[in-house]
Amino acid sequence: MDEAHHIEDDEIRVLVRSLSRPHSSGGTVIERAAIMASGADCAAIIAWIVAHDAEPEELPPAAVGGGLHGARTGARGPSAPRRYVLPAGALS
Repeated sequence: MDEAHHIEDDEIRVLVRSLSRPHSSGGTVIERAAIMASGADCAAIIAWIVAHDAEPEELPPAAVGGGLHGARTGARGPSAPRRYVLPAGALS
């Protein structure tokens, strides 16, 4: 990794703590959009989050509506998770 883009572990922890909020599981949740908007090295941050036992939040499947274009609306295929849920104590 290039030194200009290297983020230290403690810097990532502080950033994730500032962007996350409490989750009903007792842990914390962070939005992927918030990570992207932070302007930091998104790949490094997501890798750090996953390495700290975060789980991508499962979203319910999109409902397929009727009508002329209904068959196309739910068939987007796999995409990046919108949120990550970190277990309690992961940001300590």
